[in-house]
Amino acid sequence: MDIFLTMKIYIILITIGIFLMTNNMYSQQYAVSISPTPVLNSPDFSAVFGGADGKSIPTDNQGLIREMEFVAFPGTIFEILDVINNDGNEILHVKCDSYVYNADLYIDKRFVKVQTEKPVYIKPELPSKKEIYRCLDRAVGSKYVWGGNYISGVSKLLEYYIPSSQLSDEMKSLWILKGCDCSGLMYEATNGYTERNTSKLINYGSPVNIEGKSADEIFNIVKPLDMMVWKGHVIYVYDEITAIQSSLSMGGVVKTDLLQTIERLMESRTPVNDYDTGNGDRFVIRRWYE
Repeated sequence: MDIFLTMKIYIILITIGIFLMTNNMYSQQYAVSISPTPVLNSPDFSAVFGGADGKSIPTDNQGLIREMEFVAFPGTIFEILDVINNDGNEILHVKCDSYVYNADLYIDKRFVKVQTEKPVYIKPELPSKKEIYRCLDRAVGSKYVWGGNYISGVSKLLEYYIPSSQLSDEMKSLWILKGCDCSGLMYEATNGYTERNTSKLINYGSPVNIEGKSADEIFNIVKPLDMMVWKGHVIYVYDEITAIQSSLSMGGVVKTDLLQTIERLMESRTPVNDYDTGNGDRFVIRRWYE
C-alpha cells in the first residue's frame, strides 16, 4: 500500500478516535454533588442567572423561575448523559434516581465531582422530630421560591454567575434561590427523606380516613407532620392547633390556625382517602411519620 495513503488512513482513524473520545468522555460517568446543587430543566444557566443584561433573573408572570427543578443536597448522585457548553461553562445533562420526574435535568459541573465508578446510593436517614421542627421553625418567614428547598440560598451562584452590576437585596435573594416551595419545605427539613414534589406526596406514607368527614372531624384525627396534599400544593400539620406551609399567595412560609386552614381548604376541595380514584378538586391526608 502507498505510504501516503497509509498515512492518510492513519490520520483519519486518529481523528475519528479523538472525536469519539471527546463526545463520549462522559459516557458511563457519574457526578456527585459536593455542595448544594441547583438542578434546572434547561441547560442555559447563564440565561437563568443573569438574563440578557447580566443582572436579572427571567421569571414568569408570577415571579417564578420555571426552569428550576430542585436543589440537590451534597452527596446526591447523577448519571451523566451528555456535556453542553454554556458560555464557556460545562453543563451536564444528567438523570437522578432520587428525582424521577418527567423533566430533563441539567447541572453546572462546578457543583459536583465527576467519577467513572458508580457511587453506592444511600437513602437519607429520617431526622428526629426535634431536628425537623428546628428546620421548620427556621424557615418561617422565608420567601416562596419555585423549585427551592434550601432556605439559606446557594451563595456559589453569585460566584459562578457574577452579576454585571450590584443587585438589590430582593434580586440577590432570588439569584441564590433563597427560600422554598411547598414540598421543598419538608424536603429540606428531612434532608431529602421525603418526596420532592406533590405528584409523589399524594401517595406517600399511609392514607388517613377523611372521606365524608367534616372539618371538625378531620381536625380531631390529624397528627403532627401529617400532609394535607393534592397535585399542586401541600400543607403540613405542625401541631395540634397549627398548620405550616410555603405558599406563593401568602408570600412564603407561614404558620396558620389548623382548623381554619382545614375549613378554608374544604371550601374548594373535597376530602378523599385515595387521590388517584377520586375526581374533581380534592385533597388527601397522608401520614408518614409515626
